[in-house]
Amino acid sequence: MDLVKDQWNSILEIITGIDLWLTIGNAILRILLIVILASLVIRIGLKVLSRIFQQRDHGPFRISLRRENTLKKLVQNTLSYVVYFTAFIMILDTLTIPIGALLAGAGVAGLAIGFGTQNLVRDIITGFFIIFEDQFSVGDYVRTSGVEGVVEEIGLRTTKVMSWTGELHIIPNGNVTQVTNFSIHNSIAVVDVNIPYETNIQQVEAIISDLMHEMPSKYPELKDIPEMLGVQMLESSHVVLRIIAEVNPMEHWAMARILRKEVKGRLDEHGIDIPLPRLVMYSRDSMENDKHEG
Repeated sequence: MDLVKDQWNSILEIITGIDLWLTIGNAILRILLIVILASLVIRIGLKVLSRIFQQRDHGPFRISLRRENTLKKLVQNTLSYVVYFTAFIMILDTLTIPIGALLAGAGVAGLAIGFGTQNLVRDIITGFFIIFEDQFSVGDYVRTSGVEGVVEEIGLRTTKVMSWTGELHIIPNGNVTQVTNFSIHNSIAVVDVNIPYETNIQQVEAIISDLMHEMPSKYPELKDIPEMLGVQMLESSHVVLRIIAEVNPMEHWAMARILRKEVKGRLDEHGIDIPLPRLVMYSRDSMENDKHEG
């Protein structure tokens, strides 16, 4: 009984002793200082990186805005990972946890699970090739792995693509085996205009051609005067005329809508209607009369 009492008194002396609380307070203070210092380093580092990228036009090496956004995001993420990892190691050292033994154990564990992380390694290697080969960049409109949309972020392991309806797709880089990039070259807007057979085709082509010459002054998105290609198809009730226009990347859908509106308005001014479906009905009496007359 006395032994238990003595042990309890010893524990109370340790708990209530000022040395213990000084040690705990010192550790907490050091951890807070490490966290604050890490946050400051990241904040200052991000500002420095932003200033470096902003001064790209004044240096001898210039990169495109697409590639700049991609590299900027990658470098920022790398800086954050390195600073957080360093802060974590410093916190472990503050808590007197043997870092050497911990890293050695992590190395053995890493070797044991290495065979199960082949996909992770493949994702990281593919991410490097995507970035340094400039296959696509942040802000590009791409189609890959059955997904189509705007690239929001490119990391070493995953790529984030936002579809036009708002869904965010997170794709492992290892699954990016084939990419269609719509944002590298100019796009072509294609517009088909239906004209009735009884309308003078040459007159309509002349009217639309005059309109196309006016378009570049109204819409700077156009890279050149839209071209009237002429008759594209002969349908059962109308003739199809085709117009093409070269525009900035990924602006062909908007420009196609503008062209349709402008063409419709100009044709209305000249009294040219868009063809409507026709239904011809014959009565039995009229058919019999036609036979007798024949």
